[in-house]
Amino acid sequence: MAAVAANLPNRCLLCQQDIIQYSAAKPHTGVCQTCLVAGLYQQEVCLGCGKSMPLLQVYCGHCQHIEPMLVIAPCSYHQGLGELIAGIKYQQQCAPLAALVQVLAVRGMDLAARGLIQLPQVLIPVPLHRNRLKQRGFNQAWLIAKELSAQIGIPMDDSLLVRCVDTKAQAGLNGKQRRLNCADAFTLQRDNPYQRVALIDDVVTTGTTVNEISRLFAAHYTHVQTWCLARAEAPGLL
Repeated sequence: MAAVAANLPNRCLLCQQDIIQYSAAKPHTGVCQTCLVAGLYQQEVCLGCGKSMPLLQVYCGHCQHIEPMLVIAPCSYHQGLGELIAGIKYQQQCAPLAALVQVLAVRGMDLAARGLIQLPQVLIPVPLHRNRLKQRGFNQAWLIAKELSAQIGIPMDDSLLVRCVDTKAQAGLNGKQRRLNCADAFTLQRDNPYQRVALIDDVVTTGTTVNEISRLFAAHYTHVQTWCLARAEAPGLL
């Protein structure tokens, strides 16, 4: 099987060009380096709302007053790589997942090295309800968390947080509908032993889901960040 896989075409899903391999130890698949780098943030962004900023800092002026949850993402969903991320979720096209997780890992570790964030103690994938998991067959947030854990050495805990309500899909809902849809949809299955956690998801849009989860951890005085492959910012922020 490995020999067959090695002889299959390895082309970028965005530009269709053959992917140049820079390391034999960890083959690069799904997206070429040129398309990957082109899709990353080309300027500094606020870790609260995603707004472009001239200098690297945690929050923009507006977010400094409200201090929203930190969202760690390497790119905007709207600037090139969103097609790959949607392919993972809706088409089970996971070839670019490791490369996308790698740029997320680099982003998070760089922010930590610069003193803008503290690394979490644990990675917690945003869970699917068992009905949705059965229907889809996999949870992309779990796959991302597993790969990220392997790359940066922070453990994953997929047993603490569960989705207890089978909510509607968030796509197509406005902000108020999203909040109502996610209200009381999650629960903690046991006592929370952590002081710093990172919620892992594929995309953060309005932040409704992760904010609802954060409310559970806030009751335990736990600091919550979100790490995701991309951020779908409000129009005009970039």
